[in-house]
Amino acid sequence: MENKSFKPYISAESKVSEFTVASVILGILLAVVFGAANAYLGLRVGMTVSASIPAAVIAMGVIRVAMKKNSILESNIVQTIGSAGESLAAGAIFTLPALFLWAKEGLMEKPSVIEITLIALIGGLLGVFFMVPLRNALIVKEHYVLPYPEGTACAEVLLAGEKGGANASTVFAGMGFSAFFKLIIDGLKAVPGEIALAFKGYPGEIGTQIYPAVLSVGYICGPKIASYMFSGGVLSWLVFIPLIVMFGEGIVMYPEVSRTIGEVFSENGASGIWGSYIRYIGAGALAAGGIISLIRSLPIIIGTFKDAAKGISVKNGGNAERTAKTLDIRLVIGAVILLTLLVWLIPVIPVNFLGAVIVVVFGFFFAAVSSRMVGLVGSSNNPVSGMAIATLLIATLILRFTGSEGAMGMAAAIAIGSVICIISAISGDTSQDLKTGYLLGSTPKKQQIAEIIGVTASALAIGGTLYLLDMAWGFGSDDLAAPQATLMKMIVEGVMSAELPWNMVILGAVTAVVIEILGIPVLPFAIGMYLPISLSACIMAGGLVRLIIDKKRFGAEEERTAAVNGGILFCSGMIAGEGLIGIALALLAVFGLADIIDISGILDLSPEISSLGSIILFALIILSVLRYSLWKGKKNEKG
Repeated sequence: MENKSFKPYISAESKVSEFTVASVILGILLAVVFGAANAYLGLRVGMTVSASIPAAVIAMGVIRVAMKKNSILESNIVQTIGSAGESLAAGAIFTLPALFLWAKEGLMEKPSVIEITLIALIGGLLGVFFMVPLRNALIVKEHYVLPYPEGTACAEVLLAGEKGGANASTVFAGMGFSAFFKLIIDGLKAVPGEIALAFKGYPGEIGTQIYPAVLSVGYICGPKIASYMFSGGVLSWLVFIPLIVMFGEGIVMYPEVSRTIGEVFSENGASGIWGSYIRYIGAGALAAGGIISLIRSLPIIIGTFKDAAKGISVKNGGNAERTAKTLDIRLVIGAVILLTLLVWLIPVIPVNFLGAVIVVVFGFFFAAVSSRMVGLVGSSNNPVSGMAIATLLIATLILRFTGSEGAMGMAAAIAIGSVICIISAISGDTSQDLKTGYLLGSTPKKQQIAEIIGVTASALAIGGTLYLLDMAWGFGSDDLAAPQATLMKMIVEGVMSAELPWNMVILGAVTAVVIEILGIPVLPFAIGMYLPISLSACIMAGGLVRLIIDKKRFGAEEERTAAVNGGILFCSGMIAGEGLIGIALALLAVFGLADIIDISGILDLSPEISSLGSIILFALIILSVLRYSLWKGKKNEKG
């Protein structure tokens, strides 16, 4: 059943250009380019940037300006296909490079390009197909509950280009400001992208990133969700880390054997403790939070499957209106069965049929969890690696207790983890795209076909991309550290050798249960526990800006709405601007040109001056949001 209280921009009765040859070709090109750029970025720094909004902006420019066409739904198909490359790359790079690292150690052969392609394709297609029955539960029925910040922002960007006028100027002003700030921080590297504060005599640490896109997520999500995330970060960085340091100062650091916790803290600060302890605690909290979230969502999910089952006997959705038509559920079920058989049959994933079924069941679980999480915090902050950690813990244990040990068992664990990691990433991306389509009035079936095309094109390219990057710099090197994959490798080795710190994982799970009992939404809190506090603090700053506007007294409710919406439009543009510059900087890095614009060596600023510069820049970012929200509302109030 569609949400009757909501009306999309393009009505269900309208017939406009949507799925065209031009949109497919442009989308495939963007999927390959964004996938390659984000593969490098993620392998270097452990994070990727969302490509939905950059793809939408490029699509709008090409289709509206170059091709002189006026179809917002056609531009949406381009971004739907294009963004699949980034998400598939994110899922692949967090796990598959571990196989290359083991090959360098002589434990096994490198995976072939075909094997990488098959793993990526299976995971990507399952991620798309799982979102077909989940769309009604998460996108339609919870339209006013889950904001899907990047999906909403993407729709605002496309609408700004369609409507023109003040909306467009606000969005593009946000893009300009954000691009400028991002270029200063990560391009010119004139100031650090993070401010940190350590406490004298207390081994805790707090800080914030100063990236406009992260702050924008906090504004769009609002103060409540932002505060839940920040609370999780406070618990990890100002409670757990100090306790570990104070009571374990002389204990040998996990997983090292040569240094103590106190020595690591003295050398690397709280971040050194976070990498070896808090990430396991956070992974346990995420796993427990995911299970709790799934249990709470079961009534909606069951109802969704009942609705889907009713349509099995009706071809192509029967008489459903255009904006409600999805892929035929019979096709979806058949495809999932076929992909389950492939998981069982292809040699690179050495599991039996029961194991293949377990992989697919876990994949659906994480698809549902991932889709709900990105609805809260956006795709860029979707902790895919956290879900991969939980998957690897379970998969490696099952393999170990069923006799699959050694190199073969480790390779199987990483392959299973890769499939589920890619499922999580693609389902999150698909959710954002379907949210954009829901707001605009796209045909869900055409978007789902577009996702399949994007996943296929990206899967065909990712194997060659990984091989080229490994040949150019080598995974695990200073230039290509592959931090997430290195962590996954360590986890699998730890479980196989029975040396994994289960006490930390259980601590995180129990903490999540306590948080749920207290009535606090567990997933955003668990995400805050897992991620660096600098990220959740920046999101909190955005939430506080939104709180100021929500609490401000305006002359009329229309003025409040204008102020809030002005901020959403500007923040949508900020997300787009940073995404575009992030892609551009990643491409410069791929071609070895990033150092040309790096002026950090020329400036040679002291840490104190650099931090002051970061604070000033962060203040300017906040003031720019206020300029287009609170002060815009005041201007309207006076006028």
